[in-house]
Amino acid sequence: MTHRPHPGTTDRAQTPDSEGRFLTTGERGGRQGEGRRRIRSLGLQALGLAGVAVAALVTALVHGHVTRSNLHDLRERSLNTLRLTEATLRGQLLRFDRLPGLLADERTIRALLLRPGDPGLADQANRYLKDTATRLGASDLYLMTRDGETIAASNYDQPQSFVGGNFAFRPYFRDALTQGEGRFFALGTTSNKRGYYVGAPVVVYDRAAGLRALGVLVIKVDLDDIERAWAGNDPRIIVTDPEGIVFMSNRPDWLYRGLGRRSAEDMARSRATRRYADQEVGEIPVIARRHLELGSLEGGRDAGADLIWVATEGGGENEYLAVKTQMPDADWTVMVLSATAAARLDALVFAIAALLAMGVTGTGGMLVWQRRRQLAERLAVQQATQAELERRVTARTAELARTNRALEEEVEERIAAEARLRETQSELIQAGKLAALGQMSAALSHEFNQPLSAARNYAENAGLFLARGELAEVEANLGRIQEMIDRTTRISRHLRDFARKPDQALRPVALAPTIAAVQELLGWRLRQAGAELIVDLDDPDLAVTAGAVRLQQVLVNLLTNALDATADAADRRLHLQARRVAGGRVELRLRDHGPGVPVQLRARIFDPFFSTKEVGKGLGLGLSISYNIVSDFDGVLEVQDHPGGGAEFVVRLHEADREGEGT
Repeated sequence: MTHRPHPGTTDRAQTPDSEGRFLTTGERGGRQGEGRRRIRSLGLQALGLAGVAVAALVTALVHGHVTRSNLHDLRERSLNTLRLTEATLRGQLLRFDRLPGLLADERTIRALLLRPGDPGLADQANRYLKDTATRLGASDLYLMTRDGETIAASNYDQPQSFVGGNFAFRPYFRDALTQGEGRFFALGTTSNKRGYYVGAPVVVYDRAAGLRALGVLVIKVDLDDIERAWAGNDPRIIVTDPEGIVFMSNRPDWLYRGLGRRSAEDMARSRATRRYADQEVGEIPVIARRHLELGSLEGGRDAGADLIWVATEGGGENEYLAVKTQMPDADWTVMVLSATAAARLDALVFAIAALLAMGVTGTGGMLVWQRRRQLAERLAVQQATQAELERRVTARTAELARTNRALEEEVEERIAAEARLRETQSELIQAGKLAALGQMSAALSHEFNQPLSAARNYAENAGLFLARGELAEVEANLGRIQEMIDRTTRISRHLRDFARKPDQALRPVALAPTIAAVQELLGWRLRQAGAELIVDLDDPDLAVTAGAVRLQQVLVNLLTNALDATADAADRRLHLQARRVAGGRVELRLRDHGPGVPVQLRARIFDPFFSTKEVGKGLGLGLSISYNIVSDFDGVLEVQDHPGGGAEFVVRLHEADREGEGT
């Protein structure tokens, strides 16, 4: 007997619900579908949260790595600036380090200390110190007795003369008497100007007491020129004394301020030595500082730097990456502080880009997943459509994979290209050095072999004439041999003068002999190129304020550049003109008949290593070196197109008298 449901009722499940009510099959299926949707929704939420957590972790890792990489690069650039700054300072100090000891042996100096009340000796010493300070380029030279009284000075005829002043409180005076030498940086109490002081004792031999110090000779070195040379640098460059006070910087707002709080002992020592005279010493508001270990990107050892936070006037703060080095001889600390804002911003932008990339990738993945899920749900009724959609999803997934692989390959290629570029640059520099060496060797061989070969021929002919008794011809040949020897001597002298280390001091330099020496040096090159140098001097006695050897180097570089530029020109003439112009200046113009300099290249033509020549034909340093030399002369070097065609380089220098002309 079969069970039949009661008419008018529905089929129910065999188990009741939580309320004791039996569910129909449809209701049970609806409840199960709703449960599956809820589980799927919870799974999607958990997956989304996990994706957000992974994206945040990856973004943090990328941001940290890029930040460290950028700070590592910033530290390397800061170290390069630090090495250059230290070398410049050390070179300037070494110029004057031993001079006080040498000048202390001067007879006039010792005689005045033996008879300090003699006005005649005092006048001689004053004039000697003034002339010596002018020749050496020193700020001041002065002589003190054992009690610290100044009895002679190079500024004896100035309103703020050191004569009569007593500087026994300065450490350089005490150290010179007790230790044999004294060094000290301070703000002058008389001149109120910064200076580096180097002192040496003036000693005499006493039969009873042996060597005895009569006084101290001091040289004051002005470092303002070095500080002005830092003015265009982006990082902050500071030099601090033993008490941590900034006395040199390319940022005037940090001068005479301590980097952070100073101890009472340091402040007392500064007051005792009157290092900064009456100048008020402030404080650079350092909020915090932290040592940062920066590992090498190539896996080398860690190399650290300091992060320093400095408060600004507006209530904000600036973060700097600081590297420093010590100068034990002067007891200074040289520090370069580079702002990290750009490096951190770059890392943040990179991290945001990575996050966006992951978001796009995640969104794409979610879209793909949802699409596939929808296809799976419609599998029963849309079999054909599902296959097509799966094919499209697979194609798009493969495309994304190919895109990712292409991006990885592009990154690898760019890294390899940068490595090859650095290697190629190194090879080009080495090749340029070898080419320059070969060119100079060939020039010397040509210039010396020609007169030597001619002298040998004349000697052989003289022997033949002597055998035949033709004494007049023998005498003529001997005269020609003498001319060849004189020519070789002149070439050797010009090469020696051109190669020697130039004097950095500026003095009057006559243009006529300087241009003649350059013609002698480049004569072989002009003849080899079939070129003609036409010189037009407004006045044969024209003189400029410069250094003779360095001015020759500028003219040689400009003429060599002009010869290279007109290598393929039909007109090989070069015109060198010198004229007086307004403002007490002398203008030198070198014009060629080459193709000229394009307007887009003029802004870069004086940059280091910029060259339009073929590989191996030059390093691109000649015009850059010439530009810096002319700037050292307080002059101007510029390039322009001549109205008649070709390029024209213009050098403007200060006119000088011929008196006191130097080499």
